[in-house]
Amino acid sequence: MKHIAALGAYVWRQPYLLLGLTILFWSGNSIIGRAVRDDIPPLTLAALRWIGATAILLPFAVGPGRRDWPVLRDHWQIILVLGLSGVAAFNTLLYLGLGRTTASNALLIQASTPPFILLIAWMLEGQRTSVARLVGTALSMAGVMIVVTQGQVETLLHLRLNVGDIFVLIASVLWAVYTVLLPRRPDLHPLSFLCATFVVGVAVVTPLAAWELSHGARIVWTPMAIGAAFYVALFPSVIAYVFYTRGVSLVGGAVAGQFINAMPLVGALLAVLALGEPLAAYHLVGMATILLGIIWFTRTQ
Repeated sequence: MKHIAALGAYVWRQPYLLLGLTILFWSGNSIIGRAVRDDIPPLTLAALRWIGATAILLPFAVGPGRRDWPVLRDHWQIILVLGLSGVAAFNTLLYLGLGRTTASNALLIQASTPPFILLIAWMLEGQRTSVARLVGTALSMAGVMIVVTQGQVETLLHLRLNVGDIFVLIASVLWAVYTVLLPRRPDLHPLSFLCATFVVGVAVVTPLAAWELSHGARIVWTPMAIGAAFYVALFPSVIAYVFYTRGVSLVGGAVAGQFINAMPLVGALLAVLALGEPLAAYHLVGMATILLGIIWFTRTQ
């Protein structure tokens, strides 16, 4: 137990490891959301995600939540905004988009999140960034382009926006808002904060799922669907949100946002491992370019 506690304490002090694991879990979320789109309707999947995540987190958050209740009550506005933007709306729109657009389009659009973070941080906080950091952002986005287009730049000419793309784009903007506003959260125990935002997500998404099911949508409870429901409730929700919140507190939203550019690459590698897809040269070139951009960004001011 001492070794496990020591390992946990070490990981908790390593922001880049925390953010890297977060991106791994979120990349798996996108793959799962796409894979079970015919088994679990998107609004229902979002509701299952946050109901399950809240049920997992609640036993651990009750004690801290009771102690933090006065702070939660006094700062309900920012809790509500963060719960709506980063939990309820973002994930619902992402699942809706994954059912209506191609994986390439969705991955490419999500790569717009880091520039949105820089823009919204400037608009809301007056934060300016350096030319060097803009170069780092451009490098990592170029790596994303290489992965998504499979090294064929002309592929961009054939991309077409549809309603699914618009959903993903709005979701990306909302996640940028969540990331920029995250440092404004009150001084709470992390579990108190996350549980409060998860409850906001449940309150918003559950009625939407009920409406979806009442209009003919159905869940097909295959083994994959059951596993997907468990995965999205635990890994990209409870664990990843704890890690992301901690990462933002250690290195800031702009640096944390750069890691989102690694999602297309991680998703491609997961497809290689889980689906047996081949690893191509463009994956390696994209990986190197994305990592170069992230390193460049994190080492400059």
